[in-house]
Amino acid sequence: MKKTVRKWAGSSVILLAAAAALGPVLYLLWGCFSDPQGFWLTFLRTPEYLYKFWNSLGICAVITAGQLLVSCMGGLALAKYPLPGKRFLIGALVVVLLLPLQVTLMPSYLILDRMGLLDTVWALILPAVFSPFGTIVMWMTFRGVPDSLMDAAQIDGAGVWALLFQIMVPAGRSGAASVLLLTFIDAWNMAEQPMVFLSDVSEYPLSVFLASLGREGFSLSFHSGLLSMLPAVLLLLAFREELVQGGGLLLEK
Repeated sequence: MKKTVRKWAGSSVILLAAAAALGPVLYLLWGCFSDPQGFWLTFLRTPEYLYKFWNSLGICAVITAGQLLVSCMGGLALAKYPLPGKRFLIGALVVVLLLPLQVTLMPSYLILDRMGLLDTVWALILPAVFSPFGTIVMWMTFRGVPDSLMDAAQIDGAGVWALLFQIMVPAGRSGAASVLLLTFIDAWNMAEQPMVFLSDVSEYPLSVFLASLGREGFSLSFHSGLLSMLPAVLLLLAFREELVQGGGLLLEK
């Protein structure tokens, strides 16, 4: 009897949590399909949305590719090569990773100002590319790759790039997929960085632009919100197995 009650209570809690998480999404879908003309309004009558959408998609693609490249190189160096002060460097990366975004905004602003990159798209791209998150994930991933694979590839004459992209990345594809997905989602949802690093409101990405759509009407907000979900949802569906494997790898480490 007690087991049945506990099982029923656990199931009820899970259902309530799922309803709370899916409620806003279901409301968004209802708002979209209850007014099909909103799709015409979003795509044809409001060209600003399409510009923001493709501009944001391009920025996120560059950030994701750059973060993945830097993370794979840094993770390989930390995991497989004898570097002086390696433990200190890893500890510093973890500390920076744990800092709230708001703490790092001002140092990033000052550095970008010195480099003359404020009010440019690079002010959004460079800090995200060199985030320590991906390097830590790939370090933990590459640690689990046997050294014998590297030794065999080097005996066969593989160079550093061949070793990285033909041996290590395929062997650690779950970690690489996790970095790709989480980096894209984080870049796609950025809000504080554009408002701090860009002074031209017209250059704000889609994540900030959506917040101002309420003044244009709920129809545009619903349909724009739905379409803004598609890139992240499609990536999650495409790499869902790798993401689960990468999460399990992080828990094991």
